[in-house]
Amino acid sequence: MKITLKIWRQKNAKAKGKFVDYELNEVSTEMSFLEMLDALNEKLIISGGEPIAFEHDCREGICGCCSLYINGQPHGPEEKTTTCELHMRSFKDGSTITIEPFRAKAFPVMKDLIVDRNGFDKIMAAGGFVSIDAGSAQDSNSILIKKKNSDEAFNSATCIGCGACVAACKNASAMLFVSAKVSQFALLEQGKVEAKERVVAMVNKMDDLGFGNCTNTYACEAECPKGISVANIARMNREFLSAKLT
Repeated sequence: MKITLKIWRQKNAKAKGKFVDYELNEVSTEMSFLEMLDALNEKLIISGGEPIAFEHDCREGICGCCSLYINGQPHGPEEKTTTCELHMRSFKDGSTITIEPFRAKAFPVMKDLIVDRNGFDKIMAAGGFVSIDAGSAQDSNSILIKKKNSDEAFNSATCIGCGACVAACKNASAMLFVSAKVSQFALLEQGKVEAKERVVAMVNKMDDLGFGNCTNTYACEAECPKGISVANIARMNREFLSAKLT
């Protein structure tokens, strides 16, 4: 198949970026999206051009690095799919595909399609952990946890921190990410000891970094490649209000 690519090129964080058009022929429908970008970069290098900078690591939908805005959607058109899991069979022959970095004040562009998502690391460092001595691994029945709570905690923990929720939100809110990280601890006994300090510290850090407030449009949940529920945001708000009142 033959495709036209409109790709955001930006030399560095201070440079002014622009879209540049590229044509790529003989694209296999079995290629992953990142393999297609590899093929384009090989073509650019052979012709003496500057390869396109984009981020990736696991290529298995686990790490969240492959955060691209494709045709107006974080990670592209497929539901619950990261960019590295996306394949070219999702596009038609002759398609024009627009690729750009996630757009958010708290995610500044570093080069081309790479953004600085260090803000998420700072939020986690503010309180996204259990610092108390929880002891060695417990026997399975020694700490009783309701199955509903354990399931919800596990589902929250599947968040890979890719930032699709921020990119999808018109306010660039990180509340889905933060609430998932709050929930994965708040629902379990080991995390409840520091629950109040954790939620206040993480929410305050999120605000300090310039992420916006929740828009209640559920765009974050719709675009999340792991299907993280907005119910986590309601839980975080309750946790935060309770912590501030007490």
